[in-house]
Amino acid sequence: MAAESENGNCKAWAARDPSGVLSPHSFNRRAVQSGDVSLKIIYCGVCYADVAWTRNKLNDSKYPLVPGHEIAGVVTQVGADVKGFKVGDHVGVGTYVNSCRDCENCNISLDNHCPKAVYTFNGIDTDGTVTKGGYSTHIVVHERYCFKIPDGYPLAKAAPLLCAGITVYTPMMRHNMNQPGKSLGVIGLGGLGHMAVKFGKAFGLKVTVFSTSESKRDEAINLLGADNFVISSDTQQMESLKNSLHFIIDTASGDHPFDPYFSLLKVGGVMTLVGFPSEIKMHPASLILGARTLSGSVVGGIKDIQEMVNFCAANNIYPEIEIIKIDYINEALARLVNRDVKYRFVIDIENSFK
Repeated sequence: MAAESENGNCKAWAARDPSGVLSPHSFNRRAVQSGDVSLKIIYCGVCYADVAWTRNKLNDSKYPLVPGHEIAGVVTQVGADVKGFKVGDHVGVGTYVNSCRDCENCNISLDNHCPKAVYTFNGIDTDGTVTKGGYSTHIVVHERYCFKIPDGYPLAKAAPLLCAGITVYTPMMRHNMNQPGKSLGVIGLGGLGHMAVKFGKAFGLKVTVFSTSESKRDEAINLLGADNFVISSDTQQMESLKNSLHFIIDTASGDHPFDPYFSLLKVGGVMTLVGFPSEIKMHPASLILGARTLSGSVVGGIKDIQEMVNFCAANNIYPEIEIIKIDYINEALARLVNRDVKYRFVIDIENSFK
């Protein structure tokens, strides 16, 4: 371990134990292979997954753990067989860095659902090594899991697209939530929720934000462009919207009731869950009587990710971010737990390791 932490070719910050406290660390990235892209990491977004695994909330953390799976950077080297990238390209890496590339899901570009998908950090790669994420100076990945960021799109704002953005974009496209004039409800206004609002408005939807906090009303409407803001605990406000929504995206990870939201959907309406509450409790009539659908979704496939990045660039869709240096990360993670961020922390990696 001493050799890993002192002599590695990649500088990073890592958690050593379930306290989740991060501190400087070094380790060795693999050499670039024929199909690989090596990129200098310029920015890395901060996701709640970084909290979950640094603090061993899923009981599978492998320390020292380098988190980060919203990576934006610049290509510095490509393998001999790489066709899609060249040195100097602006690129992103998301939540996974490998898959079997030959199963039913991989064959339709849904590598995120591959049984052998390898997470960007805390995963076991095909060579048996533990993957380490974007809180580091560079990363080496196969070109299949690298995405081109169009010229002119700010790298700092590109980083959160690779997890927060794609997590809401994927189900919106799958369930045809891009039909102008239709209505969308967004539950929760954090890193994911604010991107759902932005996509909804870009698709021409009438967007209603549901929150437990009145303090978010002004930003929901005046900053993000939502058409309506509802305090979800206000039964009168909720009652006034019954059978009014075509779609709902639920980004809330805290436990909350589901039946009140289903009552807001029109006949045939769709509610997609992208958060992780501890359980789902609902009456079957909430689905059956309105012919409604409850679906789940997690990040997106490789074609969807590139499509989403291109869509954001073409439509000037940018996450709302707060840029920090890596030495602020422990405070940032604490603030993330307390929901004190508008709406995504992004680490300035390039200037943190000088």
